[in-house]
Amino acid sequence: MGLFVPYWGLYLEYKLFNPVQIGILLSLFQLSRIVSPNIWGWIADHTEKRIIWIKLTSFLGFIGFLGIFWSDSFIKIFFIMMAMSIFTSSTLPLVESLTLSHLATTDGHYSKIRAWGSFGFIVASLFFGYLFDIVGISFLVYGLLIAQIIIFTLSFTIPEKKYITKNLPNTSIRKILIQPEVISLLIGCACMVTSHGLLYNFYSIYLNEHDYSNSFIGFLWTLGVMCEIVIFFKMPKILKFLNLKQILILSLLVGVVRFFIIGQFPEWIFLIIFAQTLHAITFGSFHIASIEFINHFFTGKNHAKGQAIYNSITYGLGGTIGGLGGGFLIQHYGASYAFSLSAIFPLVGFFVIAFGMRNVNLNKISLFR
Repeated sequence: MGLFVPYWGLYLEYKLFNPVQIGILLSLFQLSRIVSPNIWGWIADHTEKRIIWIKLTSFLGFIGFLGIFWSDSFIKIFFIMMAMSIFTSSTLPLVESLTLSHLATTDGHYSKIRAWGSFGFIVASLFFGYLFDIVGISFLVYGLLIAQIIIFTLSFTIPEKKYITKNLPNTSIRKILIQPEVISLLIGCACMVTSHGLLYNFYSIYLNEHDYSNSFIGFLWTLGVMCEIVIFFKMPKILKFLNLKQILILSLLVGVVRFFIIGQFPEWIFLIIFAQTLHAITFGSFHIASIEFINHFFTGKNHAKGQAIYNSITYGLGGTIGGLGGGFLIQHYGASYAFSLSAIFPLVGFFVIAFGMRNVNLNKISLFR
């Protein structure tokens, strides 16, 4: 992700695709998240195994990406990225479900495990940003190929964990999904990710158009992730003062401020830097709180399906709306207008979470230490 998020849009722009085409190609991962993780999540819960499907999806994602070296046209890249994203979009929710199962019987905390993904993002985005300034953005595909190989190799080192079903109610997935609190959580989270879908797809292009170098763009992405790491490690202490709902609400309000700044003040470098530090809240604290809520609502054999549904609705549907809609708005009205307008979505999410989750009994939510 440290390679794909900051630089894939720049690579597609280097290939001379227009904003709508770039929006479509970048949204393939979000589109595939709508359906694909649910299929693999159901298979994992049905077989009560996750490792074998993590290995398979990471391997097929690697195989699918190989075709990019023989693809230059929009149609060819479209099918290559679709084939790859069908599998790679499913790997993360399976790994997160497995991680949370391990943490349920240990003294670990999810945020401290998740921080290592952020470290990887920093290394990739910062190092390759400087490298691309020297050798060109075309080298990106080789970096992504190496990353896919490493992901597949490391999948063999992850230990399996049996599903924890003892003393847990055998609630159907449908009964969970129709709960007003769950509906509100998913809608509110999707609103936040809608804005981030635009950010992930077009932020680097937006900065590049305002004469920021690849290395500085990489620095900005790195800065945001460094701030998110701080939140990940401080989250256990933060949870002593704020509950999960308060963290979600605060994150959504900060999201309104962040995206408005990005849209209105792209030339103000210090404001852009400040807005990027807010990634610690709009993604870091937001992600931890939402994952903890999903872990609370979806238990036992619904665990992997719950993570998959969360990924599908938020990062799948929400990310697709932000990515595709953002490409359309940028082509017809400009990027500044698109980013400014995206501030509306976390505002909507704020009201949905604030009023739709009023009846959540926060005292019954057991957090990982």
